[in-house]
Amino acid sequence: MPSYTAPTRDTQFVLHDVLKVTEAGIPGYDEMEASFTSAILEEAGKLSGEVLAPLNVVGDTEGCVLENGVVRTPAGFGEAFDQMKAGGWTGIDFPEEFGGQNMPYVMSTAVGEYFSAANQAFTMYQGLTHGAASAILAHGTEDQKATYLPNMVSCEWTGTMNLTEPHCGTDLGLMRTKAEPQGDGSYKITGQKIFISAGEHDMADNIIHLVLAKIPGGPEGIKGVSLFIVPKFLVNEDGSLGARNGVSCGKIEEKMGIHGNSTCVMNYDGATGWLLGEEHKGMRAMFTMMNEARLGVGMQGLAQADAAYQNAVDYAKDRLQGRDVTGAKNPDGPADPLIVHPDIRRSLMDQKSFAEGARAFVLWGAVMIDRAHRLEDADADGMISLLTPVIKGFLTDKGYDMTVQAQQVYGGHGYIEEWGMSQFTRDARIAMIYEGANGVQALDLVGRKLAQQGGKHVMAFFELVKGFCKENAEADEAYVTGFIEPLKAASKDLQAAGMYFMQNGMKNPNNALAGSYDFMHMFGHVCLGLMWAMMGKASMEALAAGSSDVTFHETKLATGRYYMARQLPATAMHLARIQSGAEPVMALDAANF
Repeated sequence: MPSYTAPTRDTQFVLHDVLKVTEAGIPGYDEMEASFTSAILEEAGKLSGEVLAPLNVVGDTEGCVLENGVVRTPAGFGEAFDQMKAGGWTGIDFPEEFGGQNMPYVMSTAVGEYFSAANQAFTMYQGLTHGAASAILAHGTEDQKATYLPNMVSCEWTGTMNLTEPHCGTDLGLMRTKAEPQGDGSYKITGQKIFISAGEHDMADNIIHLVLAKIPGGPEGIKGVSLFIVPKFLVNEDGSLGARNGVSCGKIEEKMGIHGNSTCVMNYDGATGWLLGEEHKGMRAMFTMMNEARLGVGMQGLAQADAAYQNAVDYAKDRLQGRDVTGAKNPDGPADPLIVHPDIRRSLMDQKSFAEGARAFVLWGAVMIDRAHRLEDADADGMISLLTPVIKGFLTDKGYDMTVQAQQVYGGHGYIEEWGMSQFTRDARIAMIYEGANGVQALDLVGRKLAQQGGKHVMAFFELVKGFCKENAEADEAYVTGFIEPLKAASKDLQAAGMYFMQNGMKNPNNALAGSYDFMHMFGHVCLGLMWAMMGKASMEALAAGSSDVTFHETKLATGRYYMARQLPATAMHLARIQSGAEPVMALDAANF
């Protein structure tokens, strides 16, 4: 059975050596001393490795069962959820007035990676609750916050997001779910939602559904959508639970992966709900939850990749197959371990360099969110808005690819369920689809985010990269050659792609849209290139200062050089594809496919 060890040392390195969180000038960050963050990360790692990881295969093999309208979760999930709640992990970054610990979002992100890596399906129950609670915190009335948030922050009650219907996925303007005003401030919600993660289960006393629906007489399409709070059980004025609401689980979807999470068809039959936010402004309120979810899903790509990588490394060190062509490394044995072979090394270095680069990228993004929220920094908010589709799309695409590479290290055993590697691949697959399929993320990036505020935020990103390269142009020659020069070249490719869109997208929008997926991946590579340049600098400086952890920093530098030499040059390929325009993509008539 696969195992998992939280990468606490690497997280600490990113937080303190690279991002220098205590010097960030963000409220609450001055308390994030290394000893403080270490204690939190170690406890989260212990919970992940000892409690959640052993339940991962249990959730995969048992799945969830719908019995008499109630979903039974896999054995051990309830007890683990109780431990998660008792430790206060579910509300780590929420305000203290609602029972949270008011820690920075970056700490929630750091421990969230560990939980997702150990058991993605389980972690989704609290993850969806966090998103729903965030939406209520941002858009709810004071009464709504008081009614729902304390129990949601503690996960005594959990939460969901209900968007998709059988006939509409991405195009939510087509939805049919109706919300009829009742004259007392409430609405009757009627309709069906599908693919609702954690829609029904046995681990919470109540489930608070956030449901998109249309109020009759409102504007057509997406402009007529509103967001409603629809609890499984109505809440009495004294906070106790009242009557069962008119919402039920019709079935559990049979899925490729995340079997331990109940993905439900939810039926709303005149269920009582209350407006969250303004009428016909539902997407605005829902996107508070959606943007958080997209960052969390990007983290899932990283998490599954790292968990799979850890097991692939162990297997490659233990499995004896063939001889090293330069001379036997295990002369007393019948063969050498797999890890001596260059192609296995290539695969493992792909995985390692991605996971460590992605970890830095996700934590860097979380710091931007803290800067935006805690300092009301509009520039930070604009930058993370630009990067959200990159984090979601690129990290989940590549994260899935890395789980496949990890599975490949096992050869035929990777295809056999008893070894557990297929679960990482199956669980990672959904991250490319939900919270906006990755093709939609690419369209959002190119069609909306690049042009926001006249291109202000993408230009700020280019200046950030340019400034970093200029500041370090006179650094150690090996560092400049191995990190700065490749980053400059990749950034120039990204800028050339943006220029192509500007020059050719207006006369034919398909010229931009046909290249959007390549642009998203190109942007992702440049972001990871920047992360590796930052990490390389931090490790170089640590070694120069006489760090006792020489092996860690030398390993970090070697891994970074690998990414810059073997992965970052992909930007040239993506640029060539983009500059080929729409014609190769759109040449065929539909009938000729």
